[in-house]
Amino acid sequence: MTNNSALMKNVIVIYYSNKGSNKYLAKKISARLSCDIEEIKPRMNIFLLFLMNVHLGIKPLKHNIEEYDTVILCGPIWMGKLIPPLRSFVEKYFNKINKLIFVTCCGSTDAKKDEKYGHGLVFNEVTNILKDRCILCQAFPVGLVLPDDKKEDTDAFMKTHLNDENFKGEIQERFDTFIRKVLNKAS
Repeated sequence: MTNNSALMKNVIVIYYSNKGSNKYLAKKISARLSCDIEEIKPRMNIFLLFLMNVHLGIKPLKHNIEEYDTVILCGPIWMGKLIPPLRSFVEKYFNKINKLIFVTCCGSTDAKKDEKYGHGLVFNEVTNILKDRCILCQAFPVGLVLPDDKKEDTDAFMKTHLNDENFKGEIQERFDTFIRKVLNKAS
């Protein structure tokens, strides 16, 4: 693997994670690209408010978004919605984002991505907000790390978090393809 650090100084990963899978994914992306990373910190991190789509904003970032050509925004999708911390980021930094890549570890499958709770709806929303500045959207369904007999098991899904032990096979292949796309689009 080549060192992409010189190439990826113009990229930052910005993430929000509630249960840890999107934090894991964001850190994995940042490590692979040797780029900056920063966590979105809501003013109030109250899960129930997020579910009601109430957002009270986010704390200012330490990094200056305008200094980056590409922002990789990583975070969960809950019930087919762009969750408040991610929405607040997009709204607050809308005029400072040059190019955005949206990535999520989510519960919806590729087959159900366009259904009521699917990630495809959020991808469409992000693309509609940012227009041609949204250059890529990528889902990493948590079901990719579950055994075939557990892929539709809600309890197994809710208890599963991405980690070094389960990030292999199909999800690792998807990740490697995603990194190649990012290198192509962000350069």
